Amino acid sequence: MSAPGSAAVVELLGDLRDESEELDRLVAPLGPEGWRLATPSPGWSIAHQIAHLAWTDRAALLAATDPEAFAGEPGKALAGSGSGVDEAAAAGAELPPTELLYRWRDGRARLRDALLGAAPGARFPWFGPPMSAASMVTARLMETWAHGQDIADALNVRREPTARLRHVAWIGVRARDYAYLVRGEQPPADPFRVELTGPAGEFWTYGPEDAPQRVTGPALDFCLLATQRAHRADLAVRAEGPDADHWLDIAQAFAGPAGEGRAPKGA
Repeated sequence: MSAPGSAAVVELLGDLRDESEELDRLVAPLGPEGWRLATPSPGWSIAHQIAHLAWTDRAALLAATDPEAFAGEPGKALAGSGSGVDEAAAAGAELPPTELLYRWRDGRARLRDALLGAAPGARFPWFGPPMSAASMVTARLMETWAHGQDIADALNVRREPTARLRHVAWIGVRARDYAYLVRGEQPPADPFRVELTGPAGEFWTYGPEDAPQRVTGPALDFCLLATQRAHRADLAVRAEGPDADHWLDIAQAFAGPAGEGRAPKGA
């Protein structure tokens, strides 16, 4: 890992800040009724989504500053197939919007400071495998983008894709084996080739060029798939090979139990 305050971590934190501020601009003007709007996540309003981000930022802060105190958090959060996560979101959603917004802003600022000061080589416990500072920031950006998509959908807003999607795509590819293991399946032994087209037409590639199992398509669509914000049938992501094809049915970029995903449009 890079040294504290290194260019790599600073750049990642800058992208996380930009992603958070874009979402902040969507929710800050909302009145009480807006905060109660339902999102595509069953039972979750816009307030639930922001409460979850605030809760997860504070969990990340605890992991980065007091790993021993964090040790019991995964068991509590993931008990009952993730019911602890829902309970935390529900509790946060009960707060007045101004207080909830303050908590989210304060938590992400504190987390930024903690990760900027992380010691070289530090790894932090998490709900999945332990993570470096860079991986922690990437995970927070992925979650901010994914829950931001739920909020944008609730508000019927189309967000302009940005190059920050490369972080979401990267963690989606890196989490390939986790998607199998969390379902009790054995991951394929060989890596896949993933070829994605970024928002500006740039080409993002992962894995060996000669891999027989391949995934191709727009980066936005892959990110929606890996974060389970859209059904595979509604996306232009394609697989070559049976293993890659199965992965597209189970892909998840987030830690925790296997998600249910979204139903196809019109289902």
